[in-house]
Amino acid sequence: MRLLDNPPAPGRGAPPGAPASEAQPSALWRLGLRPFYLLASAFAAVSILLWALQVRGMLPFAYLRGPLWHAHEMLFGYTLAVVAGFLLTAVRNWTQRETLVGMPLAALAALWVAGRILVLTPFGWAAALANTAFPLAVAGAIAVPLARSGNRRNYFFVSLLALLAAAVLATHLVQLGLLSLPAWAGVRLGLDVVLFVIAVMAGRVVPMFTNNAIANAGAQRQPWVERAALGSVLLLAAADAAQLQGPWLAALLAAGAVCHALRWLLWHPHRTWRTPLVWVLHLGYAWVPVHLALRALVELQRVAPPLATHALTVGAIGGLTIGMMTRTGRGHTGRPLTAQPLEVASYLLVFGAALVRVALPLLSDSLYPDSVLLSGLLWSAGFALYTVRYWPILTRPRLDGRPG
Repeated sequence: MRLLDNPPAPGRGAPPGAPASEAQPSALWRLGLRPFYLLASAFAAVSILLWALQVRGMLPFAYLRGPLWHAHEMLFGYTLAVVAGFLLTAVRNWTQRETLVGMPLAALAALWVAGRILVLTPFGWAAALANTAFPLAVAGAIAVPLARSGNRRNYFFVSLLALLAAAVLATHLVQLGLLSLPAWAGVRLGLDVVLFVIAVMAGRVVPMFTNNAIANAGAQRQPWVERAALGSVLLLAAADAAQLQGPWLAALLAAGAVCHALRWLLWHPHRTWRTPLVWVLHLGYAWVPVHLALRALVELQRVAPPLATHALTVGAIGGLTIGMMTRTGRGHTGRPLTAQPLEVASYLLVFGAALVRVALPLLSDSLYPDSVLLSGLLWSAGFALYTVRYWPILTRPRLDGRPG
């Protein structure tokens, strides 16, 4: 399987007979990950400020407000931008066919930006249309090269993007009073879809990256463990869709936590501590079984729901995305696959944000407000570091002169 570290053949995508320098758009628009990683990280850094302004009532005309805005933007804003950048780049490598570049890529980025702005205005229908159109546009952009190349193995990503579009549309239709569902049903569906994407992609890349980077790492994939881990996520999504609650859901969640913990242990995370570009992925994935275990405790009324949610969103999603944005950002700009001190600092800040957000309230309910503030500051600092570090990397041509 071709993955993100495998560059396409030099010169692919240039018009016949045209010099590469004339055929290429500016560096920022040559590859999907370039604009979307920068947009996602910058937004992650500033979103806490926007959240604070919302809480203080300084954005009175915002269409989405309060915790729903925060959840919507972290899931359908930040996370979906990273997924878009990753898939546009990965599909290019899997199919050896060009995905969006130049003006079409810039238009897709503008659509994402429009979604972030419109939810802060009174124009609910416009926000709903922009935010629903974005995952559908990404789905269309990857469906064409996948179909033309006959790459059936990855067709399911198109379906997952369509599900994310349905989730964001449902969120808006409920908010607009046109759909009778629980207010958070769309967000719950979106989180389940993203959890499945994480489970699939981590299973593909983490053991491979581990074995490639570390001699004798011995990271393994056991077919029955893989099936059990992925199956547990699909069953969880079905249970959430059916609004199952209580001990039966707790049992499903606990079994899922065991499956994902066993999967993680088979990758031998203890052998990665000298290699930050690898341990960041292992540590990010470790939050998946933590999330599932905490959700089980939520169903047994032992912990508060936000702790389980933030184990997934800050710990697993935050940790894995910043790790993958680093690795693929370096690999696709022709740089060595090693993490520098600033990058390691960004990892530690994001994981610190997850630990503070989840662990402090477990110690004492009185620490909850402090955990929210401190976690937000750590999260913002981590992604600000990434943005500053990768702006000159992602806006300049590859060091090796290859396209992309």
